[in-house]
Amino acid sequence: MKKILLLSDTHSYIDAAILKHVKQADEVWHAGDIGDLEVTDQIKKLKPLKAVYGNIDDAKARTEFPLHNRFICESIDVWITHIGGYPPKYNNRIREELNSNPPDLFICGHSHILKVIPDKKLDLLHMNPGAVGKHGFHKKRTMLRFKIDGKHIKDLEIIEFERL
Repeated sequence: MKKILLLSDTHSYIDAAILKHVKQADEVWHAGDIGDLEVTDQIKKLKPLKAVYGNIDDAKARTEFPLHNRFICESIDVWITHIGGYPPKYNNRIREELNSNPPDLFICGHSHILKVIPDKKLDLLHMNPGAVGKHGFHKKRTMLRFKIDGKHIKDLEIIEFERL
């Protein structure tokens, strides 16, 4: 079983409250718009990190992290990308791949809106953790925490912070 902390859209912001939750996870997944790589450097000092770059990320971030990160965690096929859309309106660039080879868990960021949506047609779970950074239109800063146990995603929790 793995405890996952899922965050996105840090936009160069990280603080002790976020790092407290990082310390409690087994792995941290970042769905893009990292900003300054000091954010991911601090996370990597504490826990293993899987991340993708987002549309605001510079060449340095794009060298360190991929546009898409697809991997297996326990027995769950996970695909993380920054701009992915929502069921059933997925981004044009990924729609064909999603339809032909859907993962069990599809994660994206970008919208700054926390959503967890089952896609019954593709038999996957879509997650967007919202935004935990200070920049953007979101009213609350959010992350997701959950466990992956074999083929099961369970104990999903929303972590919420006041907007700074």
